[in-house]
Amino acid sequence: MTVLDSRALNRATLARQHLLTRTDTSVPETVAHLCGLQAQEPQEPFIGLWSRLTDFNPRQLDDALTGRTVVRTHLMRRTVHLVTSDDALAWRARHDTMLRQRVLGTWRRELAGIDVDEVAAAGRAAVADRQPRTMSELVQEAVEDRWPGPPRRVLGELLVAALIPMAQLPPRGLWHQRAGVRNLPLATWLERDIDPLPAQDGDPVGQQLLRRYLAAYGPAASTDLRAWCGLAGLPAAVKAIREELVAFRDERGRELLDLPDAPRPHPDTPAPVRFLPAFDNAILGYHDRSRIIDDAHLGLSVAGHRTVLVDGRVTATWTARDHLLRVSPLRPLTALEREAVQAEAQDLATFLDEDIEHIQLGTES
Repeated sequence: MTVLDSRALNRATLARQHLLTRTDTSVPETVAHLCGLQAQEPQEPFIGLWSRLTDFNPRQLDDALTGRTVVRTHLMRRTVHLVTSDDALAWRARHDTMLRQRVLGTWRRELAGIDVDEVAAAGRAAVADRQPRTMSELVQEAVEDRWPGPPRRVLGELLVAALIPMAQLPPRGLWHQRAGVRNLPLATWLERDIDPLPAQDGDPVGQQLLRRYLAAYGPAASTDLRAWCGLAGLPAAVKAIREELVAFRDERGRELLDLPDAPRPHPDTPAPVRFLPAFDNAILGYHDRSRIIDDAHLGLSVAGHRTVLVDGRVTATWTARDHLLRVSPLRPLTALEREAVQAEAQDLATFLDEDIEHIQLGTES
């Protein structure tokens, strides 16, 4: 079985993530290919798309959100993701158990003795009028009087992140908007029902997730797939389509699965500098992230630092505030690397349009 080293895996990831060469596909097509973008920080998907799309204009994402072709909702790993409306409806039922278990596991003591099905029924009754609500409004109207014990935040998270499939409505998530969260049931907002789970064996939704994940992240191990989506029960899906896939091994001996015709560029393929947003799934979409980030820096992505890829790997962090775009390298950069980082930073500053007056490229931190 062919062994793929970390550099080969890195170049495959960059190619699948449109970080090796920018793509001219549409925003919905790109969001679909990426299986969504992590979006708990509302402005970050714009940066992720700018780094991946040719001539990206923020209005394109604004139009997709207001036109309801993409939607903000809790999905993979119980995290707010920006996904296509089709994927949100097709994947949500498969995520229901995970979403519920994660909320109940986080707030086990606070929710002890509560009948979550009754809470869900009360919440659905409260939103039957099709009016958007904040989490606090929903809790106050639906459950606070009947279940006064748990903190309002806990009840709100139970309702919005687990029990009722919700969409976070614009202007939340629009370019340069700082709007609060207003929720509406996903099916109400999209005017389409959530797809029920198919009855046949082999986890067909899991099969689709596996194929889509490998197209955007492969080659990858089954543990990487689970780390990305947070779902249990995926071995049935892997088994069902195993003969469709090709297998490799990484340097640690793990089996990696992939689609036969997916791109796997030569490890020596040049990789341009790319600025990534906080919580970018190119980093967080794996259990083993060594293909793109060193172990010593793993905490940066988890903590929400924006990062810079140099030669395909996380090599710096960056911030944009107080009219200054600051890049902080994690290792010494060569003269050519500094020049490339400076050039990409200038383009990013132009895109951000936040009155950035200076770019500061520091030395190793």
